[in-house]
Amino acid sequence: MKKFLGLFLSVFVFNLSAQGFDSAKLDKYLNALEANNKAMLSLSIVEHGKTVYQHAIGFADVASQQQADKNTQYRIGSITKVFTATMIFQLIDEGKLTLDTKLSTFFPQIKNADDISISMLLSHRSGIQNFTDAPDYQLYMTQPKTRAEMLNIIKRQGSDFAPDSQYKYSNSGYLLLGYIIEDITQSSYASQLLKRICAKLDLTRTMYGEQIDVQNNQAKSYTYQASGWSERPSTDMSIPAGAGAIISTPTEVATFLYGLLTGKLISAESLTKMKEINQGVGRGLMTFPFYNKMAYGHNGGIDGFVSQSGYFEADDVALAMTANGSNYPLNDITIGVLSIYYGLPFDIPDLTRTAIQLPKEQLVKYQGVFASKQLPLKITLKLNGEQLTAQATGQNALPLSPFSSTEFRFDPAGIVIVFDGETDKVDYSSFQLKQGGGNYRFERE
Repeated sequence: MKKFLGLFLSVFVFNLSAQGFDSAKLDKYLNALEANNKAMLSLSIVEHGKTVYQHAIGFADVASQQQADKNTQYRIGSITKVFTATMIFQLIDEGKLTLDTKLSTFFPQIKNADDISISMLLSHRSGIQNFTDAPDYQLYMTQPKTRAEMLNIIKRQGSDFAPDSQYKYSNSGYLLLGYIIEDITQSSYASQLLKRICAKLDLTRTMYGEQIDVQNNQAKSYTYQASGWSERPSTDMSIPAGAGAIISTPTEVATFLYGLLTGKLISAESLTKMKEINQGVGRGLMTFPFYNKMAYGHNGGIDGFVSQSGYFEADDVALAMTANGSNYPLNDITIGVLSIYYGLPFDIPDLTRTAIQLPKEQLVKYQGVFASKQLPLKITLKLNGEQLTAQATGQNALPLSPFSSTEFRFDPAGIVIVFDGETDKVDYSSFQLKQGGGNYRFERE
């Protein structure tokens, strides 16, 4: 699970504010991504329960050149799990279930069912093997499966570890939670979603997905190749079910997160339980850091769809982004979006430039620890496989792309590292760090 990454100069940022954010710059950034075939996506920002920004780029259907708009529905993948967890907690609030209820109450045929609790399923600590990791998943993912067939797959695959002994992401657990919702309510997951969440928050474009219908403004998913955007095969939604079958718009995903985390869907006690974090994961929620801020949310991926969502509690703001084609890391786009939203230094990258490849035997020469007299931090350059990374004191490691033998970039944060010397004679002992209009010299220790 990727997170919103902090940036080098975040050491100087203490009070981020989004008052009067530059929406024109945000438009320009998204339009640049579209113009350079980097992404097809839709973004929404909700402040205090009201939508303050919406922008869609790219096509819902490339073949017919149908443009995406704010009402286009996307498959949101594992963000579905937050909806599923919410309905489970609603059933707990109604006294029909507890966090300690055992899986054997519903599915005794699953290995270790007597020792697996609802809480473990919610927090990915059940040990049940993730069915999408199995080699044969790719062989059947586009074909309809009955509930009995999916239960048999989960039963056959077994367990990876003793219940509650560790964390490992498992779609299987949430598939079972979706079935449990159906068993308790004696109705379909789709109908419970509409009744328990959509009707309460007035969500009209959020529902259980079926075969993609572009005539109903539903997006297909794509991969970018040399010839352009190429359509991806579509998973049959009978397979992911409560683990990943919901379709929605980013505005409705953000509205849902806002409603959930402001207490409109479950009790305060249940919300507290949902937000309890263990190894970065709660019961249906995850946390994502951005500078000194923390968001509750979830990401998602299914076929060529990728999504990110988060609610920054301190600011009462929710963000959701759903993409049906990405030729640029969505996490990097999110960094840019949040940087613009919070008014941080961010240069829209030159997306027309193309990174080059440098041989591993040359990349090793850039490795080392570098310090600056201008900034109270050090930057470690390190080769990870064939990827040169840069890690500032107290920060995450960021991948660097070479544009010449002297220039490396991390475009999402506007970070440029320029080594001294010439293209054919690099001085590996020092470089200039350029970011946010600043220029800082670093020397190898």
